[in-house]
Amino acid sequence: MTNDVFEVCIVKYGARSTTKSDVYLNFHIYGMPDDPIDMAYYFWVLRNDAATVVVDTGFSEHDARVRERTVLVDPRRAFELLSVDPRAGPPVVVTHAHYDHIGNLDFFGQSRITLSRNELEFCLGPLRERRQYQHLVGTTELATLAAAHAEGRVELFDGRHLLMPGIEVLEVGGHTPGQAMVKVNTADGVVLLTSDAVHYYEEYEQDMPFIYVSDLRAMYQTFDRIHSMVTTGEVAHIVSGHDPLTMNKFTMVTDGHLAGLMATIGAR
Repeated sequence: MTNDVFEVCIVKYGARSTTKSDVYLNFHIYGMPDDPIDMAYYFWVLRNDAATVVVDTGFSEHDARVRERTVLVDPRRAFELLSVDPRAGPPVVVTHAHYDHIGNLDFFGQSRITLSRNELEFCLGPLRERRQYQHLVGTTELATLAAAHAEGRVELFDGRHLLMPGIEVLEVGGHTPGQAMVKVNTADGVVLLTSDAVHYYEEYEQDMPFIYVSDLRAMYQTFDRIHSMVTTGEVAHIVSGHDPLTMNKFTMVTDGHLAGLMATIGAR
């Protein structure tokens, strides 16, 4: 495996059950039954022999408790099981600053953190305190991000950013002002980690935006962009941000402590 080819590890660390009207914007307009739906919570690790990159860090134990989320594996324990050593300061990509994506950012106190400028400016600005936004962020987590920024450990980008050969971060907005996706080169083809640009496959396949949206126009444009990336062959695999079906689309790990909780693409 060359230095610009990575293995993608998809770790399912949490879950909850709800209904479709709780996850799709204005669900009643589709004339569909309000069926039960499960939500998975993921983070991702990209690795080869030369580098390890963390994409998002999951929710904290505190948020799991107060928000009544089921913890399948503590993210910090999962990082340890994947031999991700926070003392080594692995690069961390933050796709957006919601509680379930930066909840363990303090675990990586030596790491350089990459996120879009729009996301940082919004989540550290006054508008994020409005109730419709505040519901999805954590005060402690944002304080950790602000401290990292003050320490000079946050790398901001606009539009798109080549993190290293084989990994590109793409700002798309929509779900949040600076929502990002991550494009990864693997031995099995190019992978697009959509994060919360696409929570569920049904979301972009059926043109059904998620219930929490900062910019609806940008969200629709992102769906179109992903369709184009697939059609043109720019990407071979789409990895959703919260769909339990994700695990069945790729190679499931069947033994060890993460059996049933991790899938891989382009395994080393």
